[in-house]
Amino acid sequence: MRSRVKKRIWLTGMVVALGGFLVWLDPRGPRDQVVDPDAMAQEPGHVLENAEITLFGETGAIKQSLVTSHLVYTPQTAITDLTSPRAVLFDSEQRQWLATADTGTLNTDTQALTLAGSAQLLAPDEGWQLDTELLRYDGMTRHAWSEAPAVLQQPPQRIDASRMDVWLDNSQVRLTNNVRGVHPPATRSHQEAR
Repeated sequence: MRSRVKKRIWLTGMVVALGGFLVWLDPRGPRDQVVDPDAMAQEPGHVLENAEITLFGETGAIKQSLVTSHLVYTPQTAITDLTSPRAVLFDSEQRQWLATADTGTLNTDTQALTLAGSAQLLAPDEGWQLDTELLRYDGMTRHAWSEAPAVLQQPPQRIDASRMDVWLDNSQVRLTNNVRGVHPPATRSHQEAR
């Protein structure tokens, strides 16, 4: 009888040891995994379709309003990736400037907006339009610029340049490097219309 009890204890101990060994070998078993902070910084916090974002200044006035078909927000970097963004930028007098592009990024901490691919900036009050491939905008200083070739047009006038700066608060535009323009003379019908 004692030999049976010894066998059962020995067999039970062997099963428990084998079970422990299999749990230790099992790849699905508990493991201490180190979290990669670089990979975590790239994980989106929000993915939204047909979204609208509004950024307010310290006084509560609207500084920027964005509408996008697809938005991916990464909270660790405060970067929002935008697809087909349409932005309304407000100057110090709350005039609205319209900006569009194929893609964009917005840093919600610094209110820096970058628009890429067929980027346009429209000044509805002044009637001119700026076209470039890469447009950057600093929401804090309300300064837009492009270091890519840019076209400023107010039909029938057109000016090309290698660099452009626009300060929204005073509607000032500066074109630099390789500036070339077309300014057709006023026709008789334009003079008579006055």
